Parts: sequence; C-alpha cells; structure tokens
Amino acid sequence: MNTIDLARRCAELGAKDDANNAYILALHQGGLAPEERLEAAVYLLRMNGPYQIAYTEFVRLYREGLFRPECLDILTDAFYLPNVRLLKARYEKNCAALARYPYLFRKDFPKFEELPLRFFPYDDKGYLPFDPDAQAFGDYVNFNHPAVSRNFFKNLDNPILAQDVYSQYELEYLYDNVRPSEDIGRENHLYLHYTSWETFCAYLQVLNVRQLLENKKIVFLMEDEIGRYPIDFKEEYGVDYSQYPVKPIGVSDIHRMIWHTQLSSDNGGDFFNEVFDNHPNLICLPSIMLDYVEESIQKAKDVFAEADKARAAGHTPHFDKKLAGQCYWNGNRSEKDILVMFFMLQGAYMGGLDHAARIAPALFFQPHLAHIDYDMDHGAHDRTVLLSAQYDKIRSSPVFQAFKYIKTFTPMRRFTTSAAATFRWQIEKRSALKDEEGKRTIVSDLAMDRSLNRSFMIDPEDRLYKDSVLVRFEDGKTNPKATFTALAAFLDIPYTESMTYCSEKGVHDVETAAGNAVGFDTATVYRTYDEYATDEERAFIEFCLRDAYEFYGYDFHYYDGGPVDEAQIERWVKGFTKINQFIALSWKNNVLSELTVTENGGEKGIDEDTQEVAISKIKEKYDTIRLKLAKRLMGSLYFINQNGQPLRMMPKLELDPALLEQPLYH
Repeated sequence: MNTIDLARRCAELGAKDDANNAYILALHQGGLAPEERLEAAVYLLRMNGPYQIAYTEFVRLYREGLFRPECLDILTDAFYLPNVRLLKARYEKNCAALARYPYLFRKDFPKFEELPLRFFPYDDKGYLPFDPDAQAFGDYVNFNHPAVSRNFFKNLDNPILAQDVYSQYELEYLYDNVRPSEDIGRENHLYLHYTSWETFCAYLQVLNVRQLLENKKIVFLMEDEIGRYPIDFKEEYGVDYSQYPVKPIGVSDIHRMIWHTQLSSDNGGDFFNEVFDNHPNLICLPSIMLDYVEESIQKAKDVFAEADKARAAGHTPHFDKKLAGQCYWNGNRSEKDILVMFFMLQGAYMGGLDHAARIAPALFFQPHLAHIDYDMDHGAHDRTVLLSAQYDKIRSSPVFQAFKYIKTFTPMRRFTTSAAATFRWQIEKRSALKDEEGKRTIVSDLAMDRSLNRSFMIDPEDRLYKDSVLVRFEDGKTNPKATFTALAAFLDIPYTESMTYCSEKGVHDVETAAGNAVGFDTATVYRTYDEYATDEERAFIEFCLRDAYEFYGYDFHYYDGGPVDEAQIERWVKGFTKINQFIALSWKNNVLSELTVTENGGEKGIDEDTQEVAISKIKEKYDTIRLKLAKRLMGSLYFINQNGQPLRMMPKLELDPALLEQPLYH
C-alpha cells in the first residue's frame, strides 16, 4: 500500500490524525497526480491539519494552471474573506489619516473593492498578494521582517529620498533614524516616492502609516510629483529651518545597533574597528569585554538607584558626568540607554561624530568574549545540534533585545591562519608560563576548538541574525575599497573618507595591539605561522570545516579534498605534535610542577617521571576527543538548532567586480 492509499484508508476509518500525517508525507514524497495533490490539500484543510501545507499546495496548483477556479475559491473562502473586514478597516483608517496630512498631495483614494491587490493572510506574520487583473499570486511577504534591504543612507548631501518602500519595518526604520529638520537647522524631511498611486493605496490594507504621520516628518510624492523633490519649505510654507540651532546627538536619538561579532580570536576584529573608527555616523569604540560592559551597566544602575534614594530623602542628586545627569532626569535608564551613555562618555572616540548629520548615528558594538566554546550534541535523525553558552548569553542580553534595529556583520579569516595566530598569542603572551596575575593557565587545543566553532552558521529563529553578513578579512586587506564600499552599503551608512584609512581615536595607522599589521598592510593575509601548527593539524581543521571553505571561497591548502576514512583521521591526530608540545608545556609549567604529595608527614613535588605519565594521559584524552569529533563529521554536515530547525551559512558579502584592485583571495 503506497502512502496516498494509506492516507485514504486512515480517513475511511476515521483516524484523522493518522490520515493527516499520511497525506503530509505523501505531499512531501512527491510524485502525486494533480487530483491526488488537491485531495490531500482539501483533506488537511477540512480536518484541521497544518493549514500552511494545504495553503501552499493550493497556491502551487493554481500557479501551475491546475484546478484554478477551485483553488482560488478555496483560498478566498478559507483565508481571504475571514480577514477582509480587518483589511478594509485598516485601509479606511489609513486613508482618513492621510486625507488630513498636509504633505500628501493626492486625496483621490480608490474604493476598497477597486484596489489592484488583495492580500491573503498566510500566517500571523505575512501575506500572499494576489493581482485580480493578472490572476496571479505574488511571493510571501512579511512586512515586519527585521531587515533593511537597501542603502537608504548612502548619500547624505540632500534629504533622504526612498522609492516604493512597502515594508513596515523599513518605514519605521526611516522614520526613527532620519532626524527632524528642527534638530539640524536645515530642511530634512523624509521623502517617500511611489511610482504608482493605486499600488500605494493597495498596500494601505496591510501597512500602518498613521503612526508615521505625527511629527509631519514625511513628504509623500506620487508618480510625477517626484519633480517637487526637494521642497523649499521656506518658499512654499514659510518655514525657515535655518533659524534652529543644531541639537547635539542625545542618548534617546539612538535606535540602531551595528553588532560586530567575534567569530573567534585573531579574525581581524581590530582591523575592522580601525576602519570604522572616526566615522561621522557611528558611535564607535574598539572591542570591549562583555563582562566589563555588564559590570559598567550595573554600576550605572546602582548610581541611579542611589539618586532615587537621595530624592526620596529630599535631596537633589548630583552626577559627575553631565550626560549621566541628563539620562537620569530624562528617564533614559534602560540597559540600552546606559550602554549608549557609556559609549558617548568616551569623548576621545567621539571626535568624528557629526552632530549636524541628517541621520541619527548607529551604535557600533563589538562585545569581546574571553573565549568562545562550541559543542555538538546529537539531534533527531542523526543530525547535529550546535551549542554555545557564550552566544546564548548574548542572545538573552537585554542590551541586544532593546535595540529595535540591528545589523550584524562577522569578520572571518582563513581558519588555519586564525587558529595558528591565536596559538602564537597564547604561547608568546601568557599561556605557556604563568600570566601576570600568577594564575594557572593551560594552552587550549585550537585545532579542535576551531573545528567545533561554527558561529558563522545562522539560527533562522535568531533575531540577531535576521539581517547579517559575513566579511572575509582577506578581502578587507587586499581589496579595501570594494570591501568597505559593499559593507557600508549593507550596514546602511555612507562610505566616507574615514573608511579609507585605519585609525584609533582618529589617529591614522597606529599599532592598536602589539604585533598587529598597521593599516591595510597585507602581511597578515599571507602569514601562515608554520612554527605554531603542523600540516596534519591544519588538514584536520580544513576537513572538519570543508563546507565553510567551499561556501566562503577558501581553497584547501592542507587537505586534498578527497574521501577521508578513519585511518586518515588517526594519522592526522597523530600529527598533532606542535599543539601537543605546547599543551604539555603549559600543564607542566602551570599545574603539574606545583602539585605536591604527602610523604612521612611532609610534602614534596611530583617527580619528572610522574609528570610525564600524567601528560601522556592528558594527550590520550585529547586524542580521544579529536577522533570522536572528526569521525562525527565524516558524514553529511547538517546542523540544527535546539528546536530542530536547520542552520544555514551566514551570507557572504559580495564585492563589486568593478571596484576590485586585486584578484579575489582564495
């Protein structure tokens, strides 16, 4: 009995849930006749199966020209008509508000029934538009999808002009981030141009423009009215904005964050910070330890709490910093507000900020983690679940949750180079010996850590990665103009002169950390750190991350790309000689040499032979973990989140070939 027959038999027996599951499986397997597909969709809809599956199948049949009248009738009765009153009410409220708005110059709103688009709700978030004249369904659209799709703020010489913006999220983004004309002492309305009046009106069924009209910041231009851009408000309305003084940027003006993520150590984070330093539209600091940020926020909250106590006792609170006092008295006391205040108090880094800019600046934030640990767990169907406590901490942070608009970018450096560079830092700076505070430190297994670390993979349910891109460190060094022009466009900021050089506090080409290459020097692109890694260690990394190498355009340098068996993995692990050497050294210097044993009422150190036995056991433990990891990754590389949803690669920043100064790095 095939699956469709099984579904029918379950339906005959009244086993509704079993029948629903069988019909779903039959649709997923494919190969059904059109009549069978329609049968499955109808049953799922009538018997309260997952309605999105039925909905999708009806639309597919309709688009294929199959059972079009039947599918359209079902979709209309089941999904459109139950929601038409809500759509009509929203349309009429928007029209009423716009009819009173002074900067919309057309008022001939069509009747609801005459609109050129109908919107069929698909789920709680989005719709499928339907064109009655063309008899065609459009693609699914979520008008609140938290992503900015274009470079609205590429050029700030003139007032912002945006065409055919039909995203609620983007409309609110523009409204919140374009500053009022009164704040910058010049005409600065937001001009929204729509190429079709009728289409604009149709979208009033699903958008809420009423909340965007309050401050009369927007000018709507329809079709040929684009010729009025920009309006001379002094000439036409008698409003002279030049009489207003420039209002300095305040904490409450900041609504968007650019999250510069830390993939792992030595991925070029300092370099990217140096490029964005001194940007006129960013509030930007170098990377800051996340723990320090959290401590600083808590200290500020404690100061504000003490101020509350002083007021309750009849005293007027005093603050060492004027900005802190402003935040307190203005009620800007959330974690987000305190973070912005903390950044703005770092005056040495604020020298490039343009307080007269047309847009509010974004907060450029790179929270640094002391270490990023990833682990893998087994999920259903032998799939792999990725786990990281450090990134879970960021995702749950109220600081991140409070920002309405977040753009995320992640620098990536060739994995083997990054791992060896980090290992060099561990050896040279601290870990093979006691650190400055005398703490016992152990060299970590960077080859294994990097092979586990897949923070370049996006959780589709994660708000922080809805609008994200990955940028290769090598591209930034070898093709800076192409890279940072594209990155500025993604981040929706202007590509400014400040991005054509590296700086700290506005000072050009400084060595921000000992050993860092200065400016756009490409030395660190081609440095391989051979003294800190063997070919076997690096082949192991490339094999475990082979999918990422392919996706992000890196050639293999140590792994030949061919089939790998367990014997090959064992040979690689036996070749972990350099990393084992330094791990053993750190254990011997920092732990084993200080252990003591009691003998005849006294104490003595562990002898050399006993230390060697202990180190041998430590190496065996590391080898066991390495073998387990690589063997786990011998099969398909398919990763899911803790809810079972597949992860995907973060999109790679694509460069304009016309701007390339050198061939792309591979």
